[in-house]
Amino acid sequence: MSTAPTMAPAALQSALHDGREIALLDVREDGEFGEDHLLFATPLPYSRLELGIAALVPRKTARIVLCDDGSSGIAQRAAARLAAAGYSDLAVLDGGINGWKAAGYPLFKGVNVPSKLFGEMVEHVYNTPRITARDLVRMRETNEDFVLFDGRPLHEHHKMTIPGSTCCPNAELPYRVASMVKNPNTKIVVNCAGRTRSILGAQTLINFGVPNPVYALENGTQGWFLSDLQLEHGSKLRYPENLDAAALPAQQQAARELMQRFKLRSVSAAEVAAWFQDRERTTYLCDVRTPEEFAKGSIPGAQHTPGGQLIQATDQWVGVRNARIVLVDGGEAVRAPVVASWLAQLGCEAYVLEGGVKAPVNVDIAPAPALPQLPVIEAGALKSLIDTQACSVFDVGASMNFRKAHIPGSRWSIRSRIAADAKNARQPLVLVGDTDVARLAATELLDAGISDVRLLQGGLAVWTAAGHATAATPDSPADRDCIDYLFFVHDRHAGNREAMKQYLAWETGLMAQLGEQDKSVFKLPAH
Repeated sequence: MSTAPTMAPAALQSALHDGREIALLDVREDGEFGEDHLLFATPLPYSRLELGIAALVPRKTARIVLCDDGSSGIAQRAAARLAAAGYSDLAVLDGGINGWKAAGYPLFKGVNVPSKLFGEMVEHVYNTPRITARDLVRMRETNEDFVLFDGRPLHEHHKMTIPGSTCCPNAELPYRVASMVKNPNTKIVVNCAGRTRSILGAQTLINFGVPNPVYALENGTQGWFLSDLQLEHGSKLRYPENLDAAALPAQQQAARELMQRFKLRSVSAAEVAAWFQDRERTTYLCDVRTPEEFAKGSIPGAQHTPGGQLIQATDQWVGVRNARIVLVDGGEAVRAPVVASWLAQLGCEAYVLEGGVKAPVNVDIAPAPALPQLPVIEAGALKSLIDTQACSVFDVGASMNFRKAHIPGSRWSIRSRIAADAKNARQPLVLVGDTDVARLAATELLDAGISDVRLLQGGLAVWTAAGHATAATPDSPADRDCIDYLFFVHDRHAGNREAMKQYLAWETGLMAQLGEQDKSVFKLPAH
């Protein structure tokens, strides 16, 4: 494999602020990334590299810098894989995150950090009104006129929310609030699981000009739980499908005023089509509508980026900094301007597509990556091989799922480690897990000279359906080996009070880590 050139930390810091397009991809696994990473790094784990690169970095001539820990060599391996896939402008951060830290630059813990930081800055700059969980309890006890909206997607709302909260994702709030709140004196409270979407949801309504008093619920469901109050699980309260048509003209006028305020512009289908032919710039087409609307059809090649989520987790869909982001709604020109207003303040170059989803635009859809076609083995045949100790089985699914249930005698591994783990393994070597993830892991095995690699057809679900036993190992793999899992983020959703406190302290402490040069990326108004 060829070696990509290295980039010194100081050179990367300069490149991140030179105004040109750049994709900084951290190719370590999710758990490793979440423990320490560069502020503007986009996570793209090596275990899923070829599966995620086309959406995150659609232009193969884009400037890409890859990052690892500085000693594993994973970034160089990823560079070689991307070069083989046709990416031409590749470099590796010299020394990885450890080299970055040694050069005096900060590292950040957690996920979606730029968006989380942004939420904290929004509250600080706008002085977003907020209430505590106990304030909300008192409002209920005194029968105040208020409504409570959960600004997260329905699946998160369904898992846990504040009792009585109605799901209405943030980008939907300005579009649907007139259909749900008729009295301009009714107080509106927005909650999420923590802080960011509560703040952004509330400030979205305020910026949009709704007449109602609006508040963010401080610390969301975690603050509620830490106040010794009960959460609701399984709620199906959600926004109405039918809208108040009489309210639309006023909403559209408010959206136009929002665009003027933040110096945004609409673009025609012809202009967007020309952008997609531009070999020097990257363009993303993002459909911000609801999952139900998107499922009924969208512009071919558009990504589904539900509006509130695109602001909350921009790095999930946009891997190239300083690229163009074109937003698509249903043609009502309300939701796309709302999302664009926040992306502009995040420092992104955002536009609204005229005509929304009905605009005549087509985006070339990247072909699926070329992956090795592995011979499959059925559950019964694998059981016979295991019983006679005539094979090795490696599970390449999520480590936490392996702990809960796996084929007896199998080992957990992951793409970056599997060649070393299987060095002396008995062949045939059978992989268990998602088909495409397993095929990527197989590339490492085949390159290492392990030729008899097979795939369990249907994975663990078929094994179990066939009546074969599974094993559970709650402590294996050990925590230190679960590099795909970020414990402190996930544990807070499992009712771990200390994890919740740790998470909230992390979130509120982010601004103290932000240097002036990095702070300048954000374009919040002066107050």
